[in-house]
Amino acid sequence: MGASACGGGGGDKASGNDGKASGKASASSSPKPTKPAGPPMLLDTITPQTGNTVGVAMPISVIFTNPVAAKARATVEKHMKVSASQPVAGAWHWMGDRRADWRPKTYWPSGTTVKIDADLKGVSNGNGRYGVHGYTHTFKIGDDVRADVSVTGHTMKVTRNGKLVRTLSINAGSAEYPTWNGTMAVIDKQEKVHMTSCSVGISCDKGSANYYDLTLPWDVHLTQSGTYVHYSTGDPNPGSGSARGSHGCVHLSMSDAKWFYGQVKQGDPVTITGSPRAKAPADNGYADFNLSWDQWLTGSASGEQTTATL
Repeated sequence: MGASACGGGGGDKASGNDGKASGKASASSSPKPTKPAGPPMLLDTITPQTGNTVGVAMPISVIFTNPVAAKARATVEKHMKVSASQPVAGAWHWMGDRRADWRPKTYWPSGTTVKIDADLKGVSNGNGRYGVHGYTHTFKIGDDVRADVSVTGHTMKVTRNGKLVRTLSINAGSAEYPTWNGTMAVIDKQEKVHMTSCSVGISCDKGSANYYDLTLPWDVHLTQSGTYVHYSTGDPNPGSGSARGSHGCVHLSMSDAKWFYGQVKQGDPVTITGSPRAKAPADNGYADFNLSWDQWLTGSASGEQTTATL
């Protein structure tokens, strides 16, 4: 269990060990290489992992171990081919110089099979490194599960394939520690998470009213800066009647938190409205859909494209 919590800044990058790109660098077999010899260009992670079933808002997220120069990004994008079982319009977008996400223009259609074929052998990162092999991940888009949270209404509406399943009572952040607005695709979920106020810069003073050090259940992870949907012992019966704010997380009752945990998967969109805080930055987890399509395309070197057909 990692130490995390509900506050924190928005500049954290999605990373970690989900979807580790496999393989080691291998020496070129060509006696006369067409590219200058140099250290390898490798990937740290590709998400989602091969074989996973994910939600309709899940991007393909590729993280490089070393920076990719702006001049090389169009070529790199060209060699990261996205295919799908039904045509989908989308584009790559660079979040800094090491992370590139591909997202559809609108949510993925449920039931779509998707393949990312990163054939990077011999491709330059523009900084003296060259790819030495390829990476392939294939995954599927599952049921269209969405959660819409109203901060002011103290409710979360959960839909599956367009039909309302349940409306839950929630509490979101306080005026001092407001919840992020916007759409955040689920990063992952854990049955228990150790949450501390110190880990996200809220308070390390045990005498502070905002200090906490708790292990809490049924945790659905929304941002790398520490936003979760979960149960809190300090707010056991959330809703408009309790009027108790969190440190930025979304609180559910114990039974509702367990139920919601069982409904959602990586990539399902959780959309929060009514908070005084801005939308979560796109790179704070998988909040890619917080950028408009025009904004998304400004970070792409090759522009909008339609997936190849599987």
